[in-house]
Amino acid sequence: MLTEKLQINSITPHPSVEYWSVCKVESLFETPFLELVYRAAQIHRKYFNPRAIQLSTLMSIKTGGCPEDCGYCPQSARYHTGVQNQQLLDVDEIVAKAKIAKARGAGRFCMGAAWRGPKPKDIEKVTEIIKAVKSLGLETCGTFGLLQDGMAEDLKEAGLDYYNHNLDTAPEHYAEVIGTRRFDDRLSTLGKVRKAGLKVCCGGIVGMNETRKERAGLIASLANLDPQPESVPINQLVKVEGTPLEDAEELDWTEFVRTIAVARITMPKSYVRLSAGRSGMSEEMQAMCFMAGANSIFYGDKLLVTGNPEEDGDQLLMAKLDLEPENAENKKAS
Repeated sequence: MLTEKLQINSITPHPSVEYWSVCKVESLFETPFLELVYRAAQIHRKYFNPRAIQLSTLMSIKTGGCPEDCGYCPQSARYHTGVQNQQLLDVDEIVAKAKIAKARGAGRFCMGAAWRGPKPKDIEKVTEIIKAVKSLGLETCGTFGLLQDGMAEDLKEAGLDYYNHNLDTAPEHYAEVIGTRRFDDRLSTLGKVRKAGLKVCCGGIVGMNETRKERAGLIASLANLDPQPESVPINQLVKVEGTPLEDAEELDWTEFVRTIAVARITMPKSYVRLSAGRSGMSEEMQAMCFMAGANSIFYGDKLLVTGNPEEDGDQLLMAKLDLEPENAENKKAS
């Protein structure tokens, strides 16, 4: 029943969320580029301080060996990508990384584990990790896959703030990318997360040979979740040799910026995170993304197992653009 309810949330209007049909979102994508960016910038300034960027650090606490067949993922055991299977890291090692992240300005520490979903014994270890990281004064976020009943409540009790579970792509394109789970499986876990009182971090990946209409379908699915996700990571596909999508067609940079802008317009109160793929983006492209409403980035040299801009480079770029790390004092629109 929970899955059915969430399916309805993604396709029908609700009092607390403006309903976005795929056609309506697609028409936003077709707005002249500079007009679209300007409209998104106006909405961004209504709800957020446009100079404040929320900084998060992402760490892989359990790497490789995942049984899923996600066509974009180098951590799948089905593909030969050079990623080695590693067990769950020790608490002390994770806490040491979290301390470094906090010292460098990160306000949120995100942890990812490569498995289809955790087993009860895994949850016992993960909750210990969450408690230790939370004690440092950091916001905590976890991406641990599909959850069984009761697991979200255990994570909440341990101090987890956000649960990341991306929709990845539009429902119509989903089977082209992933065969080992269904789109509805994602919605089911999101329902468990919301029921437990956790905040939701949920976005997707663009550049996986989807059409513009399918990009609009992804954004519509996200925007029609009720309530909308507090954090929306927009990832550009990082093409990894050995994965089925290593030869995916290159996405024009303007189409990515359009996606950021449309996400901002349809989800005005959500953090829109400029996420994976940023290491391949020019400073000018990133600046346009910030102008179009992106106000969160992953900060650090690695995203799970793929590269990310170095901290020094991010600091220089933020200085050039007169941006600053978000804190309690500067986060709201003036």
